[in-house]
Formats: sequence, C-alpha cells, structure tokens
Amino acid sequence: MPEMPAAPGAVIVISSHVVRGTVGNRAAVFALETLGHRVWAVPTVILPWHPGHGRSTRVTIADTDFRSIIDDLVSARWIGEVRAVLSGYLGSPGQVDGVAQLVAGLRERNPEVLYACDPVIGDINGLYVSAEIAAAVRDRLLPLATLATPNRFELSWLAGAALETNTAILDAALGLGPSRVLVTSAIPMMTGGTGNLYLSGSHALLAEHRLVDNPPNGTGDLLAAVFLSRLLQGLPEERALQMATASVFEIIARSRKRDADELTLEQDASSLATPMAMVQMRRLLHPSQVRRK
Repeated sequence: MPEMPAAPGAVIVISSHVVRGTVGNRAAVFALETLGHRVWAVPTVILPWHPGHGRSTRVTIADTDFRSIIDDLVSARWIGEVRAVLSGYLGSPGQVDGVAQLVAGLRERNPEVLYACDPVIGDINGLYVSAEIAAAVRDRLLPLATLATPNRFELSWLAGAALETNTAILDAALGLGPSRVLVTSAIPMMTGGTGNLYLSGSHALLAEHRLVDNPPNGTGDLLAAVFLSRLLQGLPEERALQMATASVFEIIARSRKRDADELTLEQDASSLATPMAMVQMRRLLHPSQVRRK
C-alpha cells in the first residue's frame, strides 16, 4: 500500500471574522485549506459583515481573553505542527502584543517558523484602525516578520514617505524590516493595469494584470494567504508571485462578472489551485544594485 504524503504543516491565521462574506479569516482560511494546509484560526474581531456594507455590531475579543488563547496555543501539545503564522486585522494594541508573544513562543521551539505580517491598517481613504494600533504593528510585529504584505498606502504610512514611483516603493520596502515584502497596488507599467511589487534579497519583481473596477473587499487578505501558501510549498519566489497574483486576479474578475458584492471563493476554488489568468512578470532593478552604482 503506498504511503500517504506528509502533511504540509499547520498555519495559524489571526484576523477578523465576518459571519457573511469573504474577508479577513474567512478569505485566508478558505484559501489555505483549499491549498492543502491545516489552519488554526484565531478571530480578533467578530462582525456580521464587512463594515463597507453598512453599520453592524462589532465584538472585539478582549485583550485578556485573546492573551489566554495565545497562552493555550503556545503550550498546546500539537504546537509542533505549526510552520507559519499569518496575522491580519488586529483590534487592539494588546492583540498586537499577543501576536508577538505567539511568534516568539513558536520560534523558541522552531526557529524556522515563518511569520507573515499583513499590516491591515488602512487604504487610500486613510487609517481605519487607531494610530496606536498602527504604530504597534510597525514597532512590534514588522521586526519579527519574515514577510510583510502591505498595500501601497499602508507602506507609505509605515515608512513615513510618499510613494509615487515603484523606485520609491522598493526603497521603502527595503527599509521596512522584513526580508520579504509584497506590496499591492503598486504603480503599473501597463495601461489599464495594476501590480503587485515584490522585494527580497534576490528579487525585485512586478506582477501586473488588468485592473478590475470596484473589486470586492478581501483581496489583500486572499493574496497574503495564497502567496504564503506558495512559499510554504517551496516554489521559487517568482513562480509563487505569478501564481498568487493570477489566482487573486482570476477570482476578482469572476466575482465581478457575477456582480457579486463579495469574493465568490466557494465557486472559484479551482482558481486557487490551478489559475489560468495571464500575468505580466517584470524584473526591476534591485535597490541594492542601484546603491552599488
């Protein structure tokens, strides 16, 4: 009888939970499980739906309760299963401290644990968390992160700089702290497009696709999860970026074609596993190369 393949390990995902919709943990957990990962999901806030759909009740997990959950996870007998942590929307500075405690506790057991920080703090309309939370993410979590996945506004706020060119984005990413930074809503080089810009010690890459008007919420949550999954699978960075970008673009386009107000993940699992969308990949000049000139 053939042996079963080894399990790829678990990912702890820490973000918001909505009852209806596909943002925060609802997007990330679906994507990671579809791609074969076991997921431990920790909610930071609970809402009936995304706030963009209208007023609703918001329940923030109290700091003491959140910390107790983190304590339990760190001491859990299954903690050796965990290969990575992905954090997204956080509801208080105390939750930021809890995530930092979790990452530190995991790395005491396994220094190779990957931590992906999606600094969900705002968009082009401004911060949608308190400045105290945003500063705590910048000061406490980014120094611990293996990978950060900000949008361009978030990177601008975190770096304290205007980012009107991809060169400026690359410089800001280089100074952010994590060894890998994936920036969404980068400056496109193709007309009518948008891009994801990725910087690591080896690559400066731009993955571009056609811009879809009025996309549903949750695309950043989805991209962070899919890209993390591809890295955990051991794909080369360029291939991981191409596949993750293609998956998210394909799902956005299909969701809009259905005139859906949420990402239609339940109908588009194949787009996560085997995306077919075309993505233009470009190699950019790495900031370290510029500085050597």
